[in-house]
Amino acid sequence: MEEFRRCYSRLCRESGAEPQEAVLQQLHQLPRGRLDLATQSLTVDTCRALGKLLPRETLCTELVLSDCMLNEEGATLLLRGLCANTVLRFLDLKGNNLRATGAEALGKLLQQNKSIQSLTLEWNNLGTWDDAFATFCGGLAANGTLQKLDLRNNQISHKGAEELALALKGNATLQQLDLRWNNIGLLGGRALMNCLPNNRTLWRLDLAGNNIPGDVLRAVEQAMGHNQDRLTTLKENHARTHVLSREVQHLREEKSKQFLDLMETIDKQREEMVKTSRASAAHIGQLQEALNERHSIINALKAKLQMTEAALALSEQKGQDLGELLATAEQEQLSLLQRQAKERRLEQQEAAERESKFLRDLSAANEKNLLLQNQVDELERKVKCQQEQLFQTRQELTSMSAQLKMQAIQAEERLDMEKRRSRQSLEDSESLRIKEELSRVKAAALSERGQAEEELIKAKSQARLEEQQRLAHLEDKLRLLVQARDEAQGACLQQKQAVVEAQTRASQLGLQLEGLRRRLEELQEDLSHKDQERVAEVSRVRVELQEQNGRLQAELAAQEALREKVAALERQLKVMASDHREALLDRESENASLREKLRLREAEIARIRDEEAQRASFLQNAVLAYVQGSPVRNLSPPK
Repeated sequence: MEEFRRCYSRLCRESGAEPQEAVLQQLHQLPRGRLDLATQSLTVDTCRALGKLLPRETLCTELVLSDCMLNEEGATLLLRGLCANTVLRFLDLKGNNLRATGAEALGKLLQQNKSIQSLTLEWNNLGTWDDAFATFCGGLAANGTLQKLDLRNNQISHKGAEELALALKGNATLQQLDLRWNNIGLLGGRALMNCLPNNRTLWRLDLAGNNIPGDVLRAVEQAMGHNQDRLTTLKENHARTHVLSREVQHLREEKSKQFLDLMETIDKQREEMVKTSRASAAHIGQLQEALNERHSIINALKAKLQMTEAALALSEQKGQDLGELLATAEQEQLSLLQRQAKERRLEQQEAAERESKFLRDLSAANEKNLLLQNQVDELERKVKCQQEQLFQTRQELTSMSAQLKMQAIQAEERLDMEKRRSRQSLEDSESLRIKEELSRVKAAALSERGQAEEELIKAKSQARLEEQQRLAHLEDKLRLLVQARDEAQGACLQQKQAVVEAQTRASQLGLQLEGLRRRLEELQEDLSHKDQERVAEVSRVRVELQEQNGRLQAELAAQEALREKVAALERQLKVMASDHREALLDRESENASLREKLRLREAEIARIRDEEAQRASFLQNAVLAYVQGSPVRNLSPPK
């Protein structure tokens, strides 16, 4: 635990927090294998440090964290660290007010941890949130090591009990479950009762203080009794099978001893047979080796003769092949030189044609560019002229509108003068005449005024229409000029790009031409080197052929003497082969008698093995009949 204290202090200081003195004192006083931090108010930094240390801790098997006032973050950090622990057996989290986040972290712990066997969660609030408690129940269903679970005073409702029932159907290791003082009720009790027939390992289930009817409690107790009886019978059966397995093992050991004794005798007999066969095989081997040596000498001489003949034929063939290769190489060299000269001339012609073509294209593009530049200048001058015309038309329109206004003012002045005249004439005439003339004058004045106004409106509308038409016409011309200018600029850019591309192509072709020239020079150098090598090879082969001919003549004289020796050796071999056949026939008869004895021994061993297999099968059937006939189903539950 001293190493644990030092690591805890170091991690707390690395995270910028001071280690808790109370925790350090508890770590100093704790016994080996047990970590008891009960009633210690643990901070989040302490929980983080413990969460990092617990996965690597291999000595702590019990962890007590009851009444530590853990918050959600601290509990999550602790439980996340325990997921990777492999030695912890007992975990106590009593009275920590764990809620939704804690329930989800506990579910992950039960899914990933494979060592915890006892878990105490009394006085928490795990059942308050149904989704989080469902996650906890899912982890319980997937767990395969937990045997004892304490969930007293956790506000578990009937929905939580239904989730627990589903988890118990999938769990096959939990033996004790304490659900006292919750809010399970009738529905939750029935769900738990219905899941018990599918669970054969749970033998203790406490449901007091949950408002569950008595008949449901009695049914749960009866199911627990059945599971207890089943557990006791299984233990008895395991003990009986263990005893029977020991007896079977003892019988097998005795039989194996007998079988080993028998195998030892057989092995001894086999060793004697092997010794005799080895002696005979050694003698036969010696004879065979002598015979093989003589055969190998004869074969070596024959092979040497064949090799010399083949070497002579190969040397002649090689000389002919070299002559043909030399002639073909000279022809290929000439054809290659001619082909390269033709290709070089063609490439020079193509390069000259491409260069002239690119120059023509470049000059044409420059001329076209100049023409387009002139057109652009003319279009700009036209646009300026049209803009000046448009300005003049606008000035004319303003002057016409001013004249029309002046005419309207003059017409009004005339109307006023005629009114004054009519008034003077009316003052001198009589009253009736005055009225008639006045009405006539008014009608005439009104008609003149209406005509003047109509003329003014017509003049204004006509001027406006003419001005709008002129403006639309000028705008169309301006738009066409802008389009023509843009097209001319685009064509200039295209021509410039084409000129640049032509220049790059010309440079690339020049580079390719230089590369081809270099390649031609390299090929000519290679051909000269190859000619020199071929001449040297031909001279060397001629010298070797002369030397081989001298050696072959000497070997032919030696081979004639060897043939006479081979004939004498063959006669001796025939005599020795007849003697060897007689000895082999004697050995084969001895081997046949030994094989017959070995076959009889193997048949006896097979019969003994069959008897042992029959006895083992009889014993296995007796054990199975005894296990199946044990009174497991006839046991009644304890009252």
